Amino acid sequence: MSISGTSSTAGATGDGALSAAGSASEGKLTLYGSTGTGRRVTVRDLALAKQRGERWPMLTAYDAMTAGVFDEAGIPVLLVGDSAGDNHLGYSNTVPVTVDELITLSAAVVRGTRRSLIVADLPFGSYQGSPRQALETGTRFLKEAGVGAVKLEGGRRVVHQVEALVQAGIPVMAHIGLTPQSVNVLGGYRVQGRGEEEAERLLADAKALEAAGAFAVVLEVVPAELAARVTELLHVPTVGIGAGAGCDAQVQVWTDMAGMTPGKAPKHARRYADLRAVLTGAAQAYAADVVAGAFPGPENSFH
Repeated sequence: MSISGTSSTAGATGDGALSAAGSASEGKLTLYGSTGTGRRVTVRDLALAKQRGERWPMLTAYDAMTAGVFDEAGIPVLLVGDSAGDNHLGYSNTVPVTVDELITLSAAVVRGTRRSLIVADLPFGSYQGSPRQALETGTRFLKEAGVGAVKLEGGRRVVHQVEALVQAGIPVMAHIGLTPQSVNVLGGYRVQGRGEEEAERLLADAKALEAAGAFAVVLEVVPAELAARVTELLHVPTVGIGAGAGCDAQVQVWTDMAGMTPGKAPKHARRYADLRAVLTGAAQAYAADVVAGAFPGPENSFH
């Protein structure tokens, strides 16, 4: 089963999972696109997209309104990342983010969407201790926030956590390469997997996570050639961020993608808008009207 594409005439079949993108004669099934399937994207849909060789986009989201826009745009997977720490909550990095904070944000994203698969990060300190701790945290995200999956960082050292979550019925997206929660031991924000030894270590981590039951593996800031090799070897989708075009999917922090992040954009990001300038201009225009007495006008007033 696959998720519907962008055709306005695409119809649901069976459980509402299948629909065609473009003309019916094309018969092309796509994961990215229309919101008219009547159900959310599932991890099975992602697995089938991998089999078809179909690429798909993923964005972060931290609130209902923004998530609703991305959902309407047809983005099939939204990540409530611990990147909320430095992109939404005002922290300097991801480490201070708490489970309670991310559950609140995740629940808002779930409420604001209808079709996207919502994946929530397990924040630093909420799963590393033991498989039992990971299971308790993951269970809270599914029960209290209503997400469809969770994501955690680490390679072979978190395999038992992944196994415990999957065996309990909680889908897991893995994350290797540059893992921001571990930046203090990685020597800063630097490319991971360079050199034969590091590359083999990353490959072994990816295979172990797939064997443990992860439905996808995020590859962050690794050489493009290595990411393509991992993508070819794994049966589950890879999601790249700073890992080249050879991955099955791509994820970006939405504030980077839309030009809300101040300063220079990260190397792995491409700005598709300048929302920071748009919002600045709107705020200044509003303020000027207030100062000049032009707002509110008669049309904004009651009598």
